[in-house]
Amino acid sequence: MLNLATFLEFNAKESPDAPAVIFGDLSISFSELDQRVNLIATALLDQGIGKGDKIALSCPNLPYFPMIYYAILKVGAVVAPLNVLLKSNEISYHLEDSQAKAFFCFEGTADLPMGAEGKKAFESVDSCQFMWMITADPKQLEKDSIPSLSSLMTKGRAAFTSTPCNPDDTAVILYTSGTTGKPKGAELSQSNLVMNTLVCKDLFKAQSSDKMLVVLPLFHSFGQTVQMNCSILTGGSIVLLPRFDPEAALKSMEAHGITLFAGVPTMYWALLNVPDVSKKFDLAKIASTLRLGVSGGASMPVEIMKQFVEIFKVPVLEGYGLSETSPVATFNRIDKEPKIGSVGLPVLGVDVKIINADGSEAKMDSEGEIVIRGHNVMKGYFGKKEATEEVLKDEGWFHTGDIGKKDSDGFVYIVDRLKDMIIRNGYNVYPREIEETLLTHPDVSMAAVIGVPHNEYGEEVKAFVIPKPNSKLDDEMLMGWCKEKLASYKYPRIYEICSELPMTATGKILKRELKNR
Repeated sequence: MLNLATFLEFNAKESPDAPAVIFGDLSISFSELDQRVNLIATALLDQGIGKGDKIALSCPNLPYFPMIYYAILKVGAVVAPLNVLLKSNEISYHLEDSQAKAFFCFEGTADLPMGAEGKKAFESVDSCQFMWMITADPKQLEKDSIPSLSSLMTKGRAAFTSTPCNPDDTAVILYTSGTTGKPKGAELSQSNLVMNTLVCKDLFKAQSSDKMLVVLPLFHSFGQTVQMNCSILTGGSIVLLPRFDPEAALKSMEAHGITLFAGVPTMYWALLNVPDVSKKFDLAKIASTLRLGVSGGASMPVEIMKQFVEIFKVPVLEGYGLSETSPVATFNRIDKEPKIGSVGLPVLGVDVKIINADGSEAKMDSEGEIVIRGHNVMKGYFGKKEATEEVLKDEGWFHTGDIGKKDSDGFVYIVDRLKDMIIRNGYNVYPREIEETLLTHPDVSMAAVIGVPHNEYGEEVKAFVIPKPNSKLDDEMLMGWCKEKLASYKYPRIYEICSELPMTATGKILKRELKNR
């Protein structure tokens, strides 16, 4: 038997009164969480939903997410988490593509009307049979003719044992961001997720006394595996924030004694740029409990890493992975000196190679595509055989589309995304290198670099720059800085000084939107 939900069942017996989920003033123990999960699971079974059925879930970082997530897994069904920012036509696509039999959707807010968008999507597809609205008020049993989660739970039973699953049974379908074409659902097995969760526990030296601040969206693999599943496995607590706000995050760190924080680089940047941070928050108190910062989702700029470690007095370890790899593939070690700028070593049971265009393995310190093989690699893209065959090749190696290199110690470095590479006048230009150079300028707070069409050179390099407060940064200053530090074919000729950059719900910079400016 291999079911991710057994992590919860185990700790509900071992540590029934320990806090599993903290949200504001609400604290839910492991036994309470397991009982609520069972109410949903048994009610689903009574509706004829069981092993192998796909169930879509659209919910922010609220206690409802783990309740529904583990209930779906308990009955042996498959969770298809959806980005909470999707519009009705996008939700319809996901419901149909995942072959969802049922759909849980949070009612939303005035600013984010998830419920209205979800209801419209549900009514537009024939394949999805059930929908339940997650309402903030448990007494609100029905909402616009859609049954509520609360009404479903009244029909359930508080005792239930997880359905046995095979290691290769699908547990979760995680949708990629769809930067090219329609989003694809990475089909992750029970084994994929159980093994990756165990790997995370070992990497972080996670324990029951840990409190993880979860600001990463739980619909994404980073927040889901690295934080929620890992914490449920170890018997620790997750402290939920519905969305990332740097001041709210620091307030939670201070109030709850957070020990582990995980985020994407832009979140670390935002924490560094809170005005008067040392006056508003007791940084010494935060540092006294915060033992580890974890960064992933995108490469951490070296300057931001150095500043965070200096100000918050906490080690930040960088890792690398993708939705297709459950997600963790490489990570710096907590008991070894990290290499700043590196995403670490391959994790236990995972192989990572750097290959040339012809498929041969690249030499040490030479750039090539990163390919991954191991227990973490997805089964494939759900319902998309050709797309799967494009990325899973040569006896199970997953071709990431990322450019990287390895040093003599086996540490992996991310150079850039293959699709983000700029070809200027026949030369390969990697945006990350230029972004790192811009961030060393004393007046630059954040930077993003893209290629824009050019009649003579094919592409020209353009930089978007957020200046530090009260700086007098201009194009000429930036040009001079880059010209001095970069080869002539690399430095940007076009600059745009801005106050913000477009980002995904997970905090990644949306370069495709920058290209449309």
